[in-house]
Order: sequence, then structure tokens, then C-alpha cells
Amino acid sequence: MTEILNKATVLVLNRHWQAINVRTPAEAFCQMATNVATGLEIEREEHIRPVTWDEWIRLPIRAQDEAVRTVRGPIRVPTVIVALNFAKVPKKRPKLCARSIRERDGNRCQYTGRLLHPDEGNLDHVVPRSRGGQDAWENLVWSAKDVNQRKADRLPHEAGLKLLRVPRAPKELPMTEFIRNQPRIADWELFLA
Repeated sequence: MTEILNKATVLVLNRHWQAINVRTPAEAFCQMATNVATGLEIEREEHIRPVTWDEWIRLPIRAQDEAVRTVRGPIRVPTVIVALNFAKVPKKRPKLCARSIRERDGNRCQYTGRLLHPDEGNLDHVVPRSRGGQDAWENLVWSAKDVNQRKADRLPHEAGLKLLRVPRAPKELPMTEFIRNQPRIADWELFLA
């Protein structure tokens, strides 16, 4: 039972029903019991209704539902809840990693402009780490492996290279862009783009 309660399998919507987060059933139950959120009873796309905690604990358990046992009897685990007093869609920046740099740079070598397959390129520190360069959006670019090797521990101009554009941190994106249905919960598809 603890395993069910501690897996991030509950999609959280804001009061406008936009996806904003993913929580564990334990966290969802706490939010529902304190009237911070309501669960959504979803039978079909045409039948979705918000349900208060008092009603939720009495809902019948269907074959497709996960449930937890309590002293009161089994309680259905929600798949989607609505945070009642939250209207915003939080924003965040993508995680700084090779994939994000590659996507920001459009899969192109930032010195030659050549379109690269993921295995043909790697990260280049514009100012090499050996010269104090940081792992930062503004110092990392996607580069062809051969170009990066030729540049080595030099600045671009020292290696006869010029950046096509100055690297910048990407804009913050709505949290909705980062939520993936990894647990493959059918109810989530109604709310994720």
C-alpha cells in the first residue's frame, strides 16, 4: 500500500483545469481532506465532475481504480485533482543538460551551422572550463564533435571559429510543457496537450 501512496500518479490542475503539477496519492489525499483540492471523478470524457472529500471517501471502487485500505474501508485513489485556490500556471526553465542545449540550438553546430544528428554533436564550453568557464546556458553551445575537438581548450577566436549566435538561457515555459504522462494514465490525456 505504501508503494501506491508514494508514487507520483496524481495530476494536479489549477482552478481553470490547466495541468500544473504531479503529486503522490498521499499528498492528494491531504489536499482533498483539507479542502485545498477536489478530486475529479472521470467516467468518460463527457462525464467529469469535481467531488469533495466527504463524497470521495464514499465513492465505489471500480475495476480500473487503484484503492487504499483504511479503517473506514477502501478509498479510491484519484488520478486528477483540482487545486481550488490556485489560478496561475507556474513557469520554469528547462533543466540545463546536453539535450536542452541541443534543442535550444536547433540541433545545429553553433560554429558551422551544420544540422547534426544527436550522436554527431556534443556540448562545447565557449570559455573552456580550464579557463574558468562555467556550466551555464550562456557558456554552453551545441557543436559538431570534430569542431569541438579542434577548438579544444581555446576561445573560439583563438581556434579561428566564430559563434553563429550568442548563447542565452531559454525563456521560462509553463509547467504544462514539462508534465509527461510517464505512468500512462488515461485520465491525464484529457488535460495534457
